[in-house]
Order: sequence, then C-alpha cells, then structure tokens
Amino acid sequence: MSQSRMVQIEQDILGKNNQYAAANRQLFQERQILALNLVSSPGSGKTSLLTRSIDDLKGELPITVIEGDQQTANDADRIRETGVSALQINTGKGCHLDAHMIGHAMESLQPADNSLLFIENVGNLVCPAAFDLGEAHKVAILSVTEGEDKPLKYPDMFHAADLMILNKTDLLPYLDFDVNKCIEFARRVNPDIEVLQLSAKSGEGMDAWYQWIRSRMV
Repeated sequence: MSQSRMVQIEQDILGKNNQYAAANRQLFQERQILALNLVSSPGSGKTSLLTRSIDDLKGELPITVIEGDQQTANDADRIRETGVSALQINTGKGCHLDAHMIGHAMESLQPADNSLLFIENVGNLVCPAAFDLGEAHKVAILSVTEGEDKPLKYPDMFHAADLMILNKTDLLPYLDFDVNKCIEFARRVNPDIEVLQLSAKSGEGMDAWYQWIRSRMV
C-alpha cells in the first residue's frame, strides 16, 4: 500500500471518529455530563486513582465509568465494587477507545444528567492521543516511577491533555525523579497544561484533584 493511500485511510478513520465525537460532545453538554478521558501507561495507578476518587465523591456526585482494556473485565469489576455502574469495553487488538464505542456505551449505561463520567482508556500513551471521544478534558496520569522524560517521548498525548497528574508521590523519597524537570518538559510541549501532584494510596493531594473536578462540573 502506498504512503499516500495509508495517509488517506488514516484521515478517513479520524474524520469519521470526529463526527461521532461531536455527537457525544453535544449529548454530554445537553445532559450536563462532565466526561473525563483518563489516559496513561500501564501501571501508572490509573485504576487505583479512579476507585479512590469514586469512593470519596460518590456521595456527592452521580458517577458512571467506561473501562477500556484489550482483554479481561478486571478493572470494571474493581469499579463495580465501589457501588457505581461501569461498562467494560474490550478492544481486542485495538490500542485505544474510539468515539463510536463511547456512544454505544452511553446507550447502555444511561448516566444521570448533571453527573460525572470517567472514561478509563486503554493503557498506552500513543494511540489514545489521536482519538477524540467527545470528552470535556483529557487527563494524562504519569507515575513518578516512569521517568520525568515521558512528556518529551510522548508529546502528542501531553499536548492533547488539559491536566497532568503526577501520581504515586509517596514514593518520591525512594526514587531519582525530578518533579520540576518533568513539569518543565510537559509545559515545553503544552504551555497551558495544568499539573497536580498526588498519591492515590496515601491520599496526599487528592483534595486538589476533587476541587479541579468540582470546578468543571456544569
């Protein structure tokens, strides 16, 4: 297949996805649902952050979750243990969720108006960057165990994200991780990115994350 043909196919795929994303976004806005697309590498603590957030916020906000993984329903099962509704999407060989998947998930989940929707994307920092799901914000979660140069290695993701969460800060005393350099790298690729530092395990910094969410509820 020629390079030009490959480019055309990619453009067609993204164009169709953007149409579905626009429909999702309109639905979210009409029903005042704050949709957050959580993206990260595997092992960043994304699901642990999500379950703790749900436990702390579910008495305050209606919450639903869409889980994306290539295989298994393990994460969705963890989410359901918190008492909120979750729908698992297995992408098979696919490395990301797309807007059409989210639209179908919404039909099944039927989240309440004026609610919070967490979308936990498939764990990688490449493919999900290109696919708009109709979400209000992409939230890139980076563990301090991963290395401060991740924003430079995966610039598309951090350029697309509105917020970067530095997770597992309780481990900083045991690691050679330069927080300031990581933030500098993130803002080199996205000068407007917001940054929060927290530990989903210890709870340090979680209140700032919850306030960030509250301030963006319609």
